[in-house]
Amino acid sequence: VQLQACGGGLVQAGGSLRLSCAASGRTFSRYHMGWFRQAPGKEREFVAAITWSSSSTYYSDSVKGRFTISRDNAKNTVSLQMNSLKPEDTAVYYCAAVSKSRVADLRARSEYDYWGQGTQVTVSS
Repeated sequence: VQLQACGGGLVQAGGSLRLSCAASGRTFSRYHMGWFRQAPGKEREFVAAITWSSSSTYYSDSVKGRFTISRDNAKNTVSLQMNSLKPEDTAVYYCAAVSKSRVADLRARSEYDYWGQGTQVTVSS
């Protein structure tokens, strides 16, 4: 599956952005989806994940209550609504996919087989 993320940009602290990730190539509903981010000089870290049927969602502690992950299997997209943004949310954000046939820890970067190219989010103070 090929993934294409978009929606990043520059926003002031307290503002909002909505990231989207479009999937193509294989049946989107076969995959659990995740969002990760990587700030300069830091490891890529988990942000949020959603199961193939949207039955479960997962968030890192740092974004819980501010970010919301959702998906539309009919449109082959997964989104990340980011509210109350902070300067520490500045990073390149990546969407990723893992087959639902695997029992996976959706918080673990190593579980994901497919990655998008990333979209930059910059939050100014």
